Amino acid sequence: MATEIVIPKLGMTMEKAKVVEWSAQEGDWIEEGQAVLVIETEKVTHEVEALASGFLHILLGPGTEAAVGEAVGLLAESKEELSALQAERPAAEGAGGPSEAAASASTKPSPESAGAKPGGGSDRKIKISPAARKIARAHNLDIALIQGTGPGGRIKKEDVEKFLEQGGKPAATEAPVPSEDTWDGEVVDGKRVKASLPLAGIRGAVAEHMHRSLAVSAQLTTMGEFDATELVRLRQSLVEKEAELGVRISYTDIMVYALARALKKNPIINSSIVGDAVKLWEDIHIGVAVSLQWEEYDAGLIVVVVKHADRKSLVEISRAIKDLKTKAREGRIGLDEVTGGTFTLSNVGVFGQGYTFSTPVINQPESAILGIGGILDRPVVVEGEIVVRKIMNFNLTFDHRVINGGPAGKFLNDLGELVSNPYLLLVP
Repeated sequence: MATEIVIPKLGMTMEKAKVVEWSAQEGDWIEEGQAVLVIETEKVTHEVEALASGFLHILLGPGTEAAVGEAVGLLAESKEELSALQAERPAAEGAGGPSEAAASASTKPSPESAGAKPGGGSDRKIKISPAARKIARAHNLDIALIQGTGPGGRIKKEDVEKFLEQGGKPAATEAPVPSEDTWDGEVVDGKRVKASLPLAGIRGAVAEHMHRSLAVSAQLTTMGEFDATELVRLRQSLVEKEAELGVRISYTDIMVYALARALKKNPIINSSIVGDAVKLWEDIHIGVAVSLQWEEYDAGLIVVVVKHADRKSLVEISRAIKDLKTKAREGRIGLDEVTGGTFTLSNVGVFGQGYTFSTPVINQPESAILGIGGILDRPVVVEGEIVVRKIMNFNLTFDHRVINGGPAGKFLNDLGELVSNPYLLLVP
């Protein structure tokens, strides 16, 4: 009896996903545990592994959306069962015909016969994991030169990293530059188009989410500065203790730690509108905006969530953020790890942004978001004297339906005190 390949439920609120690509062709032999399908939700890209071995019959092709639990493919136990399934329900468009491996074998073929030949000798589509593809694109590598060690010759992240370590070279990019007279690409309103980036996947989800956020809430941004002189000293002393702590503490780590305590004192900031009521959350789950690996033109954006940040030590927060960032950038993040936040931090200072003001958009259904910039030397007046201090600027956007100026000001005062006197963080 054939085994179904279904859309898994990756998070409590997940209802559907899109089929991005199949890692094998119609009729290929799939081993149990082999990554066979890549799906995409509004938040994450995920590889689906086969729960049994069998010949692949594809029911839904790339670009198709399916509900959680819906079967998008089948794994037949024999060639005869595969033929019966194909007759009963033809393969999805774009799935390709039965592969030579499936067509010529009288028994279950070996994994090697179902994959691409070493060195890219096969004319079939090269199998590569999403994480490996991101790294290859970032380094402009020709994946045909990379030998995959995964099931069926699939290229894994480790294969790409090994290729780079061995001196792998970028793909050739030399091409003649067309003149306006010879331009054969797309032209819109008299302007030549360099590239077209579809509003789909993570890009589309972010665009829709940000637009909806501005449409459903009354957002107001207040801006100012924190004196981070002592924060810089504390962080430097923690960096010097990296070997003992087992982790390198960042400014983001310390700010999340401080935010958790400020939110505890100001519960109205840690809230959401649900229906016709404002819910003040007992749990403090702080989201951290993370830039994904750079593609050709930009990087995707995702918010990972540090659950129960108020219960974690600074070291635990640091480890949690680093683990979540790694998972997000390698495409291994789970839906529960990017949902359920109660407040968000966006640190643009990590990109070298200096003294800059912006209006960060609230990550719905939260009620506030804090943006911080880089820490710069600036002249300030202290006790009547002009001195140079380490200054961090901030931008707090809050939903005026929930939070008024008074509570917002108190929250910033409490947070500012922790930033200016970070040793207070050591007090229970």
